[in-house]
Amino acid sequence: MTDAKTTIESTVTDNDVVLFMKGTKEMPQCGFSSRVAGVLNYMGVEFADVNVLADEAIRQGIKDYSDWPTIPQLYVKGEFVGGCDIVTEMTLSGELDALFEQNGVTFDKAAADKIREANA
Repeated sequence: MTDAKTTIESTVTDNDVVLFMKGTKEMPQCGFSSRVAGVLNYMGVEFADVNVLADEAIRQGIKDYSDWPTIPQLYVKGEFVGGCDIVTEMTLSGELDALFEQNGVTFDKAAADKIREANA
C-alpha cells in the first residue's frame, strides 16, 4: 500500500487539478465519474485523470488517502474537494468557480454560468 500512497501523493501534488475516477476523462465508466469529468471538460479545466479501475491498489488507496469511501474524488492544488454530489453542488452554487479562482486554475466562466442557467 505504500507504493500506492506514494503514487497518489505525487499525483495530487504534481497536478493542479486531479480527478480519481472510474474510466478516463475521454471515456468515463460510471455515471458519477462521467458527471464530474463532464463538468470539468465543459468548463475547460485542464485536469489529470486517474482511472482507479486500472489499479486495485490505487482504487483502495485513494479511499484510504482521503478517508472518503466513494469514487470519483476531485483534488485541487493538493486538497480534497469531494465527490460527485459535492462537486455538483459547488458548481451550481458558484463555489467551484471561487475555488478555481482562489487557486489560479484556469476555467471558462461563461461555460460555468451556462451550467447554472441550464439547472436553474
